[in-house]
Amino acid sequence: MNQPRRLDVLSAIVEDYVHSREPVGSKALVDRHRLGVSSATVRNDMAALEEAGMIMAPHASAGRIPTDKGYRAFVDQIASVKPLSVAERRAISSFLDSSDDVDQMMEKTVRLLSQLTRQVALVQYPTRTGARVRHLELVTMAPKFVLVVMITTRGGVGQRVVEVPEDLTEETLKTMRAQFLDAILDQPVGELEEALVPAVTRCEPMHQKSAAILAGMVTILGRNEQEERLLMAGTSYLAESTEDFNRNIAPILDVLEEQVVMLRLLSEIDDDARGVSVRIGRENAESPLSDASVVATGYGPQLASKLGVVGPTRMDYPGTMSAVRAVARYLSRILHE
Repeated sequence: MNQPRRLDVLSAIVEDYVHSREPVGSKALVDRHRLGVSSATVRNDMAALEEAGMIMAPHASAGRIPTDKGYRAFVDQIASVKPLSVAERRAISSFLDSSDDVDQMMEKTVRLLSQLTRQVALVQYPTRTGARVRHLELVTMAPKFVLVVMITTRGGVGQRVVEVPEDLTEETLKTMRAQFLDAILDQPVGELEEALVPAVTRCEPMHQKSAAILAGMVTILGRNEQEERLLMAGTSYLAESTEDFNRNIAPILDVLEEQVVMLRLLSEIDDDARGVSVRIGRENAESPLSDASVVATGYGPQLASKLGVVGPTRMDYPGTMSAVRAVARYLSRILHE
C-alpha cells in the first residue's frame, strides 16, 4: 500500500474525528478531503490502517476512529510546529506583560494556556523559600568520589556523592571548599550557578573539570532546597469532554490534584526536535491518564521547569502543540529579561 497516502488518510480521519467526535467513513473522507483516489481505494487504505492498529470501529458502523497508535503516527509525522498567528502572539504578550510578580505571572500563564487550548493547563515552577547557604563541606569518600554537603539557613541539609575524573587531595578539596563558600555564603539557594563560575575559574587549571562537576552538584542541591509549585487551570474543560474518556473523569481529576504525581510526570518529559513533547494515552505512566494525552515543554533557564496541558486523546494536536510552545517561549523571554 502507498505509505504517504495511508498517512494522508490517517491524518484526514484524525482531523475529522477531532472536529466532529463522530466515526469517519470513506465517503466522507473523499467528499471533504482532496485525496485524489476513489472511495474504494480509501476503504482499502482504511482496512490496512485498521489491521495495523491505527484506527478502529467503535461499534457496528462503517466509520472508524483513531487509536492511541494512530494518534502517535499522526503526531510523529508533524514535521514542525506551526507558529501562532500575530493576533494570538500579541494576546499572549499583552496578557503576560501586565504581571507584577512571578506568582501572578504563573497564575496568568496557566489560565491563558487553558483558554488557548480548552484543556487542563499545568505549570510547574520553583518558589523562593528564603533559604540561603549557611555551610558547605566537600569530603573524600573514596578515590574519585566526593561527598558534597550543603546546609541552609532554614535548617535544610542536602548531600550527594559525586564522581570526579581524578583523585583530589584533602588540601585541594579544602581550597575548593573555601573558594566555593566564599562565593555562595549567604546567597539564595536558587541562585548559585552564576556565583560559582568565578570560583571554578580560580581553581588550578588541572582541577577545573572536577571543580565544575562539584559546583554543578552544589547548584543542584541548592535547587532541591526550593519548593516546587504546581498551578492548574481549566478542569471544567474535562467536564465538556466526558464522552471522550472510557472511564469516569473522577480518577483523572484525582491524579491531577496529586501534585507529587504530576510534578514527577512533568519532570520526566523531554522536548523533542519540535520543542514540545506529546504523550498519548497508555504512554502515560500513571494509569488514570491512560485515556488522556499530555502535551508539555520546558521553559526558563536550561528549560528546567515545565508547562503543558492534559486532555482527551481526541485533541487538536497541531494547535495544542503550537500554543504550548509559544506560551513557554514567551514565558522564558520574560523570565530572562
